[in-house]
Amino acid sequence: MSAALPVIKPLRRPWLWTALWLLAVLVVIVVCLIPPPPIDLPQNGDKVEHFLAYFILSGSAVQLFRRGTPLLWAGLGLVLMGVGIEFAQGALTSNRSADPMDALANTIGVLSGLATALTPLRDILLRWRG
Repeated sequence: MSAALPVIKPLRRPWLWTALWLLAVLVVIVVCLIPPPPIDLPQNGDKVEHFLAYFILSGSAVQLFRRGTPLLWAGLGLVLMGVGIEFAQGALTSNRSADPMDALANTIGVLSGLATALTPLRDILLRWRG
């Protein structure tokens, strides 16, 4: 048994769910660094997108990681990722800009997703037998 398994809940297919979560993290990173699509959003509408992306990543982490230290590390990693992406947008791209309000929306999304650990929703994936 791998040393990494104790941080993951005893899921039916832990490596599949871990790979899917890591893929989702990678998708968020890529989408945040490629040129934005030419879509007109309401003013500050992108904050909702930031919140939802990080809420979904964080809520998924609640499904995947055990409560306590593993979940806290996942949450901290997502917050640092959100802040780091904002720095990267300002430093590495010419068509994006660093926005502290985006980092705040990311962080609020992470905290909201982590809050699902306090609800009966925390073990949906664990109970699912599909």
